[in-house]
Amino acid sequence: MNDVFKALSDPTRRKILELLYEKDLTAGDIAEEFDISKPSISHHLTILKNAELVFTERQGQNIIYTLNTTVFQSIIKWFFDLTGKDDNNEEE
Repeated sequence: MNDVFKALSDPTRRKILELLYEKDLTAGDIAEEFDISKPSISHHLTILKNAELVFTERQGQNIIYTLNTTVFQSIIKWFFDLTGKDDNNEEE
């Protein structure tokens, strides 16, 4: 889960995830949305992939990036479990 939070700490990566929330995109499509180099976008995509926040699928010459929503479900579950434990552990 540490890789997930590290990946989410960067605003460029959060913006990429927002774009992928709307639809699946190629790296080129994603790069068009930013004023940074394609190698930088590739680096961000690698971090997101390593954190399992995105899936990739090769379609011919392109790699299609897709948002992995199950990771976000796990984060939400972890958060609610954490906050639930705090409530149950309070002294009366």
